Amino acid sequence: MRTDSFAVRHIGPGEGDLGHMLNVTGAESLEDLISETIPDDIRLNTPLELPHALSESEFIYHIQKLASSNKVFKSYIGLGYHQTFTPSVIKRNILENPGWYTAYTPYQAEISQGRLEALLNFQTIISDLTGMPLANASLLDEGTAAAEAMAMLFEVRSREQKKNGTVKFFVSEEILPQTLSVLRTRAVPLGVELVTGDPGNFDFSAEYYGAILQYPGKYGAVNDYREFVAKAHENNISIAVAADILSLALLTPPGEFGADVVVGTTQRFGIPMGYGGPHAAYFATREEYKRNIPGRIIGVTKDTAGNRALRMALQTREQHIKRDRATSNICTAQVLLAVMAGMYAVYHGPEGIRYIANKVHHSAVTLDHILQQLGYEQLNTSYFDTLVVRADASRIKEVAEAREINFLYIDKQTVSVAVNEATSIDDLNEIIAVFADVAAKTPVIVETLTGESAIPVELQRQSAFMENEVFNRYHSETALMRYLKKLERRDLSLTHSMISLGSCTMKLNAASEMLPLSMAQWANIHPFVPLEQAAGYQQVLGELEQQLNVITGFAGTSLQPNSGAQGEFAGLMVIRAYHEANGSFDRNICLIPASAHGTNPASAVMAGMKVVVTKTDERGNIDVDDLRQKAEKYQDNLAALMVTYPSTHGVFESSIREITKIIHHHGGQVYMDGANMNAQVGLTNPATIGADVCHLNLHKTFAIPHGGGGPGVGPICVADHLVPFLPSNPVVETGGNKGITAISAAPWGSALVCLISYAYIKMLGVNGLTQATRYAILNANYIKDRLKGHFDVLYTGEKGRAAHEMIVDCRSFKKKGIEVTDIAKRLIDYGFHAPTVSFPVAGTLMIEPTESENREELDRFCDAMIAIRREIENTSPEQQDNILKNAPHTLEMLTAEEWNYPYTREQAAFPLEHIRENKFWPSVRRVDDAYGDRNLMCTCAPIETYAEAE
Repeated sequence: MRTDSFAVRHIGPGEGDLGHMLNVTGAESLEDLISETIPDDIRLNTPLELPHALSESEFIYHIQKLASSNKVFKSYIGLGYHQTFTPSVIKRNILENPGWYTAYTPYQAEISQGRLEALLNFQTIISDLTGMPLANASLLDEGTAAAEAMAMLFEVRSREQKKNGTVKFFVSEEILPQTLSVLRTRAVPLGVELVTGDPGNFDFSAEYYGAILQYPGKYGAVNDYREFVAKAHENNISIAVAADILSLALLTPPGEFGADVVVGTTQRFGIPMGYGGPHAAYFATREEYKRNIPGRIIGVTKDTAGNRALRMALQTREQHIKRDRATSNICTAQVLLAVMAGMYAVYHGPEGIRYIANKVHHSAVTLDHILQQLGYEQLNTSYFDTLVVRADASRIKEVAEAREINFLYIDKQTVSVAVNEATSIDDLNEIIAVFADVAAKTPVIVETLTGESAIPVELQRQSAFMENEVFNRYHSETALMRYLKKLERRDLSLTHSMISLGSCTMKLNAASEMLPLSMAQWANIHPFVPLEQAAGYQQVLGELEQQLNVITGFAGTSLQPNSGAQGEFAGLMVIRAYHEANGSFDRNICLIPASAHGTNPASAVMAGMKVVVTKTDERGNIDVDDLRQKAEKYQDNLAALMVTYPSTHGVFESSIREITKIIHHHGGQVYMDGANMNAQVGLTNPATIGADVCHLNLHKTFAIPHGGGGPGVGPICVADHLVPFLPSNPVVETGGNKGITAISAAPWGSALVCLISYAYIKMLGVNGLTQATRYAILNANYIKDRLKGHFDVLYTGEKGRAAHEMIVDCRSFKKKGIEVTDIAKRLIDYGFHAPTVSFPVAGTLMIEPTESENREELDRFCDAMIAIRREIENTSPEQQDNILKNAPHTLEMLTAEEWNYPYTREQAAFPLEHIRENKFWPSVRRVDDAYGDRNLMCTCAPIETYAEAE
């Protein structure tokens, strides 16, 4: 075995396994299996033009050398990004812990209680600080959260406003520039008319349905919006407020002056700037909007035994289930970052958060006093952390950069300085020295911070926050470490077993790929620094874009979308811009097969397109005749086809090139959903099948961890004619020369985690990438053939092969009284996360093993499925008190004195012998979803509850 080969470590099956696995599948060789799976006319004839692999040690040396190209200055730029301290206990036990970062979205609540509690904490913190009754479990970034607020308020307009065609939305000129750009992108297809201006001059016309304010403003001013909000409500205008989360420890929360929605980012709560992300946004709103809120809400319910349990609440309200009736396509959130931000607040507690906020504020006030002593005029009369100073910007910039300091230069005579949690007294003296140098004066030395406030008394926070017990007991490192471990033990992750979720590609997230995230030279860079300070990042991001171009066969890539669904939206907006540039303003029809991901129609609607669904045939493939008829019918208005390849049914459809030709013949563009790219890399690609644009899920195919439901990265790759329209950014130049406005707040989206995909490609190299794809297909077919005779696979290719995933039909078990959900819950007892349940076909399981799982683990999973099949045979519809219906079985249940079930404790807990070696115990029994929806509670119980319990 080559000990210096990353591919050997990443790909699960060893050389000794190949013969046995091929024998099970009936293939003569691995190449024969691939030939029987992928149509010949779309196979690549030559290897990818990518370098050969680096070993893990070579890569670590390489990435450290690149890191040294980044210049980590002290950045006081602000604009929504601030240096912060990540407590080491959180960095080590969450960010660097695969028990947290390899978990999947908590669809199976019984094995997700740890991160569900962490997210409930997050929601409570947001609700408390914003003064709003309801918060979700995070969104992608502040810009997209603001856009979601605008869209939600548009959706919930009054009947009279809808009847009158009220479409104007007021945007304060104090809004962050990147937020304004994202708002513009989202507003166009919605038909919302944005009007930007000074809130002090707003006329409260009946033409407006809503407005958004920045609090504090983009350059730090704290304004009193109480009268504005009251007057807006008198005129039936809803108000969103984008608020700095740390400032709300000192400022009157927006909920207390009447805001309808409050959004922002929690980056200041211990999350590195990371050149722009990933960071957990927050979204808080009124109780009456609970069925309109985008993203996910964590709620409290109970399990079968009546014990408290947590779950994702209102799951049927999730947007991707609404398909073309959706108002949002949010699918991935930022769970890992929300967990970190929530634990930052848990660790510090309310007094700690107040202390940090006061330290930041007093640093700003102290600096203000000194700058005035030096003769400078400071323009903000009321502020939290940001000063606006009249000064010679070019001279300040020259002196500051020589001292490795970044400020924000508003214009030639105006400089903004935003202090932060990491700003020490020594840092203040460095800042003062810059201004003293330019003023040719002797610096005034700061020794202590003032205790004065620059916040008017009427805007100072009076209300308490974070009073729950959880925020007042884990303030020592020992206590927090144990709390984190307690929660971690309640969650099943890749550290326990294979997670075989179809369409989600839960592969290895290698330690060497993750290491750079902890390096200060990558973590502590502001996204708006001059490009020369981010030379390492620029090389990595540029190389990654080029690598993805080669892999997809396309000409250009944008890394900006920070989720797969946002990539869909971005790709369709690029197609829209292309058509409009060609004078085709009426091309607004998007054809989508019935088998498509639910985010596809949601994204199409968000992009202002009308969805026309095309049929699938009895084998699950696109009905080409139906597609042709609809392409002809709508040829004057055809904008695009959205197609997933291989299909959502796990098949490489042989008609794909015919399909793409039909669309092009009728003037449309082909959007390929890249969710299943793990079956393509090195063997075929989107350009070869005839697509024009695709998104890639870097958190699937390219090894970014799912993090319990995020982060994600969903870059788009486009053909040459679409390159000019790639998304831009208003602060840092990026994108095409005719680029659409921003898709996300940061120029390169979640840049920090792009290091993971860069590492994955670098260490696998051209041969390893292609071999990984081959083994993903082999592993899937091995499972399919091992399950033959026990379960029916619903769809296969023309030669009986699956792609990298398959759909197992469980509908026939209903005659035994067993539902697919019962199988999913029973798998927990066998130590496995369920495959994807009832998607894309109700009553089925979609299984995807990935290339990372070895034969031993594949066999354990197959053994579990076969054992469950035998259990199904031994049940009857008359006897519903059975081992499947009662699953999962908890330790409490198994150790109770009474056992009144028609099967043994051993059968319940240890149905296969190997489970004894590594038993995962769920912490709750099956949760009651209906109870949770009827009794929606989405924050931690108040402290009085604990007092009463004692």
